[in-house]
Amino acid sequence: MKNCLMLFIVLIFISCRNEKRSNKEAAKKPNIIFVLVDDLGYADVGFNGSTYFETPNIDALAKESLVLDNAYMYPTCSPSRTAIFTGKQSFRTGVYTVPVLEKGTAEENIFSRWTVGKEHPIYAEPLADAGYKSIHIGKYHIVGPYPELEMAMEFPFKQKLTQPEPGDYSWVEKHKKPEISQYYPEGRGFIKNVGGTFRGDPGFEEGGYKSIAGGYWAPFSNPFIEKKKDDNWLTDRLTDEAIDFMDSHKEEPFLINLNFYAVHRPIRARSEALYEKYMTKPVDSILGQGLEKNAKAKDLTAKYATMLASVDDNIQRLLTYLDKSGLRENTIIIFTSDNGYHRIASANNTLRGAKGDIYEGGIKVPMLVNWPKKITPRRSDVAVSGLDVFPTLLDVAQIEDFEGKLDGSSLAPLFRNDTKSLNERPLFWHLASQYKHGTCSVIRKGNYKLIQFLADGSLELFNLKEDQKESHNLANELPEITENLLGELVEWRKANNVALPPNAVMDF
Repeated sequence: MKNCLMLFIVLIFISCRNEKRSNKEAAKKPNIIFVLVDDLGYADVGFNGSTYFETPNIDALAKESLVLDNAYMYPTCSPSRTAIFTGKQSFRTGVYTVPVLEKGTAEENIFSRWTVGKEHPIYAEPLADAGYKSIHIGKYHIVGPYPELEMAMEFPFKQKLTQPEPGDYSWVEKHKKPEISQYYPEGRGFIKNVGGTFRGDPGFEEGGYKSIAGGYWAPFSNPFIEKKKDDNWLTDRLTDEAIDFMDSHKEEPFLINLNFYAVHRPIRARSEALYEKYMTKPVDSILGQGLEKNAKAKDLTAKYATMLASVDDNIQRLLTYLDKSGLRENTIIIFTSDNGYHRIASANNTLRGAKGDIYEGGIKVPMLVNWPKKITPRRSDVAVSGLDVFPTLLDVAQIEDFEGKLDGSSLAPLFRNDTKSLNERPLFWHLASQYKHGTCSVIRKGNYKLIQFLADGSLELFNLKEDQKESHNLANELPEITENLLGELVEWRKANNVALPPNAVMDF
């Protein structure tokens, strides 16, 4: 009896010690803040050259960070956000663009999905299994307005999907029930969702872009944001939610998925004083920012600048909280955008194209990674993609048993030094539906980028190091490079069974 009692005590001691070790190991896992700004162009920030837009807090953070100078997304938000969340290429999820933006017929397009099926896990799910407490804040956009109908439809669709008009809230009740809420953040690893729905902008109220508030001024019209007495400006409120969540979960690893609706339209001025400042500020003649053709364009650009200033202020609020709470050193921050700049309120004369274009202005975005003492602050030319976020978070969270398919690579090897493997890998895009231009597949490898348009097979080759504006097509001048890149692109499509639109002139 005495021996049994001793054995029982020993087992309890070992169990407690293991539990303490487990808790200690969990505490070592870093906190993660992933900030995704909507429609923020590569050169809309000071650390990438803007002298018109002011982002002093983000610029200061960039000096302490790994700045990825060749960071890429898709040219529109839906495929970018799907790629970020799932780590998968568009041909795997069927999300090629924002469905309501598509142009043309079913012969010219593989019309895009809106809802990401549960067969495609998002990164919050394995992080939840690893003990992370996660919140999604702001734009979500990987669930459609009618997912029960969409998921029952045969794919590819015969026509593009639709969405409710602003002011129509008939969908809300259904979206809060289990059959649809399973596609929302709480059904996918997050324990809380603030503001995430199908909609790609905050203008839920009647009038949408033409309404007075535009969704940015309280009372917010988003049915997934609980109204509070002190509500004022949306970007501030979303940051409040991030800080409150961190404060409630600072004893355990947390993931803050902060997807600002800013700086997406509708464009609204954050304050009259800021607006007047930018209306009279000297222009950036190199990038073309603030140099508008007419009074309306000038007005929008100045208002846009105030929205960006608000994002900058709120990044500082996050950093101040982390510093005061002692969490900064054990927190990794990733800051980026979902696509290139929107022509309506910004400019970049040094790049070709804008949001919606496969050219650099449409897909090149600002990106930084900050993690005190774990990252060597510098600028890196290594080309990276939104697909790399998921595997990076797995790496950071020390998750080694995820078995799902991922198309990106962890950026952790870049934290200290540039690596040959990441520097030499190709990046691919496949746009099977039309928006700003025809369908196409793209490969970027080294300094070269090759675009193959699917409807006629035409090719465009650019040397991005010497011609970042993509003004000189080298496809005929450099036949060997063109042939090698095209061969690699075709082989990638063939190996992955990438679907082509019906009117594509090639078989693979």
